[in-house]
Amino acid sequence: MSRAVILCPGRGSYTEASLGSLDPDHEFVRIAEQCRGDLGLEPLLSLDRADRFEPARHLRPAHVSPLILVKAMIDAAAASEEHEVVAVGGNSLGWYIALCLAGAVTFEEGFRVVQRMSLLQEEYADGGQVLYPRVDEDWRPDPELDASIEATLASSGGEAMRSIELGGFAVLAGSQAGVKHLLTELPKVRFGPATYPIRLAQHGPYHTHLAAPVAEAAAQEFRDLEMGTPRVALIDGRGRRHSPWSTDLGALKEYTFGHQVSAPFDFTATVRVALREFAPDTIILPGPGNTLGGIVGQVLVAEGWSGIHSKGDFLAAQAGDAPPVRSMGLGR
Repeated sequence: MSRAVILCPGRGSYTEASLGSLDPDHEFVRIAEQCRGDLGLEPLLSLDRADRFEPARHLRPAHVSPLILVKAMIDAAAASEEHEVVAVGGNSLGWYIALCLAGAVTFEEGFRVVQRMSLLQEEYADGGQVLYPRVDEDWRPDPELDASIEATLASSGGEAMRSIELGGFAVLAGSQAGVKHLLTELPKVRFGPATYPIRLAQHGPYHTHLAAPVAEAAAQEFRDLEMGTPRVALIDGRGRRHSPWSTDLGALKEYTFGHQVSAPFDFTATVRVALREFAPDTIILPGPGNTLGGIVGQVLVAEGWSGIHSKGDFLAAQAGDAPPVRSMGLGR
């Protein structure tokens, strides 16, 4: 049985192509719908089975976060039956999914956490996030792009800041004024089919001090939540490991509702530690979508993992008999 690391997706992974991805007969879906009903929220299946994708409706945090959690958990549970899972982690929202997958919280507890956190984010967080590349088209570091990021942040008067280290991309965040500054001052860059900077739809200033009110409210709301020792190693957004043998549950809970909410999240470090410390045969990316495929590939290039030193090397490895990354959202 191959050794696998599972890395769970963040908020941007549910798109129009994800409609119809939930199995109405799956236990996770039934539990989720009960929880949604208790809160008076629209059923997830009504959203997932909609005739068309409506960004204002589907990307609302209170809807999209639980949709992603349920789909990712269904995929991750299936992958866990096929592989020896040696570690789990995730990007942003994916951290909560990783907690469920590792058994630190039950699925029902994890779902309620994600649902309530999304509602708190809607209530308190004001601002947004902007995505910007840090590498060239061959996924190698571009010092000019990094310099542009530094200069733009420095000239923002403290209104813009780093949010997530995301492989070859930086997720920046800020107040409304800070987001406007980022979109105006960052040089326009063509990367693949898109032009950057890009504002992320319905994303607040997550993982910055602007989300401190969310962290404070969450710490109070979940003060009685009991976490258990994870069954498999968890890698957090600082690259720190929480193992079945050495996890401080108090520190894990404090991180989840404190640092993880209001300080930068380093998903690049999560992937790096997964590679260096656990040497997986494969990295599995649950759906929905494939937002982390290229991101993980960019970290593999930076690490020179298994002789992968460029985008071309990564694509060639993916086309081989033993691809390093399996994206379940693409069915392979």
